Amino acid sequence: MLTGDLVRVRGSKDRIIPLYLNRSSEQWLEAAESLLAIFRENVGMTRGEIEGEIDDLFGGGGKATLVHRGLAKVLEDRAEFEVVSDVPPETIRDKVFSAAAEARRKLREDRPAPVGEADGMALSARPAFHRDEILAAVSAELKLEPEILLQGMFADLRDENRLLKFEDMTAQRLIDRYNVALAQAVLLRSVRVEVEVRNEGPTRYRQIFRRLKFHRLVYKVDGTMDDGYKIYIDGPASLFSATTRYGLQMAMFLPALLHCDDFRLDAELRWGPRREPRSFHLDASVGLMTHQLDQGTYIPAEIPAFVERFRQVVPDWELTDTTDVIELGREGVWVPDYRAVHKATGTDVFIEVVGFWKRSSLDRLLRLLPRHGPPRFVLIISDKLKVDEGALGELSGPILWFKEIPSAPELGAMLGSLLKPGEKPERLFE
Repeated sequence: MLTGDLVRVRGSKDRIIPLYLNRSSEQWLEAAESLLAIFRENVGMTRGEIEGEIDDLFGGGGKATLVHRGLAKVLEDRAEFEVVSDVPPETIRDKVFSAAAEARRKLREDRPAPVGEADGMALSARPAFHRDEILAAVSAELKLEPEILLQGMFADLRDENRLLKFEDMTAQRLIDRYNVALAQAVLLRSVRVEVEVRNEGPTRYRQIFRRLKFHRLVYKVDGTMDDGYKIYIDGPASLFSATTRYGLQMAMFLPALLHCDDFRLDAELRWGPRREPRSFHLDASVGLMTHQLDQGTYIPAEIPAFVERFRQVVPDWELTDTTDVIELGREGVWVPDYRAVHKATGTDVFIEVVGFWKRSSLDRLLRLLPRHGPPRFVLIISDKLKVDEGALGELSGPILWFKEIPSAPELGAMLGSLLKPGEKPERLFE
C-alpha cells in the first residue's frame, strides 16, 4: 500500500486523477527492472543499505524520484525483513548503557581532590572515559565479538533490519501493482463509493458480494442479476471510528472489482489537509490490472472455531457455507454466510456474521429481510466491530450478539425457536 507522501495525482476541477504509469513504457520498465535487481541481489543486506542503493541509482528530489520510491514501496511490501542479532538488541543496550553509567559514576568518585594554587583553586585533569573498555567488558560478558556487539546493539531499528527473503515478480507486474496501489491510496480518503457492475455471470457477482463481506464493508445494493447491480459503499471517512482499518479493507476490495469487464467506480473524497470535497472515477477502460488470483466464488471461513463448536454441541442442525445471492425485491441483495438445516424436518435458516456496521444499515436490512428475504434468518453481530454510535440493545430482530466468539448453544436455542411447534425436538443441543 502506498503511503500518503507517495501518492501522485493531479487535479481537474474537483476531480482527483491518479498519475498512472504506462505499463508498456520502456523508461518505467527499465526503472522497475533496476529496482527488482536491487531486491533480488541484496538478501542479507539492511533496509538502510537497500534504500541507500536506490538513492544512489535514482538520485534525490523531483517527481520522477517519487515514482521510484513508490515502486520501491510496492517491492518492500513483498519483502520480509528480520532483526539479525545473536542476543536481543534491547539486552545489549541495557548491558552497555548500564556499564557506561557505572563507569562514569566511578570516575566521578575516583577523581582527585582540587590542588591549591596562589590564584585560587584548580581542578586536576578529568579522568578519561574509554568507550572501547566498556564494549570489551560487555562483549566478554555476552560472549560476543565487539564488532558483532556493535552490529546487534541497534539491529531492531527499521534501517538495521535485514532482508530475509523477497517475493519476486516481473517488471510489468510491478508497474501494474503500483498503478493499483495508487488507486487504493486515493480510496482511503473516500466518504462514499458507488460501484456499478454489469454483464457478469452469477459466479462473478457472488465473488464480488463475498469480497464485500469478507472485507467487512458497510454497503447496500440495488439492481438484479439480469440488469446489473449498483453497490453503495460507505467510505472510511464516513465512519465514526476505526477508519484506518476500515480504509485498508476498502482498498483491499478493489483488486476483486478489477476482474470485472464492465464496471465503473465513483467516489466522493475528502482531500488534503483541509479535507476539501473531491471526486474520483475509475472504470474498466482505464486498464488497471489486478494482481489478485481469480478464485471464482469466494467463501470465507468466518470464525471457524465457532462453526466447529456448533457442529459438536448442536447435532440436530447441519451448518454449511452457502453461496446464495438473495434478491430483496429491487432494493438490493443479501449474501448470507451459512445455511443451517434441521436434520429431522429439513427446515432451513440462513445465517450471516456481520462485520463493520452502521445503525442505519442494520435497520434497513432488518426491514427488508422480513418482506423479501427467506422465511427464517439470524444475524450474528460482534459488538466489538461497531463503528456507529448508539445503544446496541435498541435493535430488534433475530440477532445474536457476542463479544469474543458466538455461543454455539445460544445459536442452537435461537434456531430451535424458529421451528414450528410440531417440529421442535425435545432437546436442541447436548
